[in-house]
Parts: sequence; C-alpha cells; structure tokens
Amino acid sequence: MAPKIDYGIVIQNVVASINLFTTIDLVTAYQTLIDDDDLFVSYNPETFPGLILKIKKPKISSLVFSSGKLVLTGAKSTQMVHEGVQQMIKILRTVGTKITEEPEIIVQNIVASGHFNHRTINLELAALWLEHSMYEPEQFPGLIYRLAEPKTVLLLFQSGNLVCTGAKTEEQVRQAVENTYNTLDEINAFDF
Repeated sequence: MAPKIDYGIVIQNVVASINLFTTIDLVTAYQTLIDDDDLFVSYNPETFPGLILKIKKPKISSLVFSSGKLVLTGAKSTQMVHEGVQQMIKILRTVGTKITEEPEIIVQNIVASGHFNHRTINLELAALWLEHSMYEPEQFPGLIYRLAEPKTVLLLFQSGNLVCTGAKTEEQVRQAVENTYNTLDEINAFDF
C-alpha cells in the first residue's frame, strides 16, 4: 500500500446559495440592523438589489434578496456554512422575517489550496501529457487543469502548490487533488 500523502489541503472559501422560502423586507432589515456594531450592513437598491450583511461569528458575508434567497460566502467549511445560515436566520427573524420552512442550502463552489507534498512540478511536461490543460507561462505562471471527475479546476504551480476550485464537497476537493497527484506521478512530472 502506498504511503499516505499529506496534501496540506486548506479550504479557503465556500460559496452557497440558500432559499428561505419567504420574502424579506430589505428596507426594514437595513434600518433595523444598521446600528448593530456586530454587523456590517449595506443596502443601496439603486446600484444593487440585495442587502449586504456581514457577521463576525462565524466570519461570513451574505447577499440577502427580497425573494428570500441568499448567497453566502467566506465560510471555511460546509459546517461553517450551516452555522452561518442559522445565524442569518436568527438575525432576519429579529427584523420580523417569518421563516417557517427548513432552508434549502446548496454549496455552489469550494476553493481550496494545498501542495503536492512539497514536490516541484515540471509544468511543461505536465502540459504535454495532461488532457484539458492549459499552460501559458507568459500569461499566468500556473498550469490550468480541468478535471472531468470530479468536475473541478486545479491551478498547478511549479513549486508544487495548488488551488482547487469548482468542487461541491470537501471530499471532491480531496479526490481531485489525489487524482491529479497520481496522474502527475504516472507521467513523471514531478522533479526531484
């Protein structure tokens, strides 16, 4: 059995869409929450139809729309998304929003960083062998690698560092990184 490799995966951001199945009075929410020192609230319907609401614990931001839909960003895990949604519900209830149904939470994107066990990558060689990859070092120093399964995009750097985006679960991040490592190892793209 091959030794377990530490990819140093760190979730940097989780973006989720939420449906509260109710309407929200954004004017009332803004007027009520603007004086709360624990929140950052911004609402300018002439420039953007949603209310921007940032909370400190967990440290997340949300776009809140009158339709009862939210876009939540800044979470460092899917668990933090659920905690953030509960906090948002609590805050919105204080301004008179009636929330009776269980919210629908859909993770749209997970962005993570990591490394390939601190092994450097021959990006020119990798670009020759990896299907669905693009490497133009004069435009961007990393190789862009699009995986079909799981459907993700990895940015690979010569240092062995990486960024993974497009995953819907934390397991998909791990799987994408592991699959890419194994593929790079098979084509001898790691420098020693």
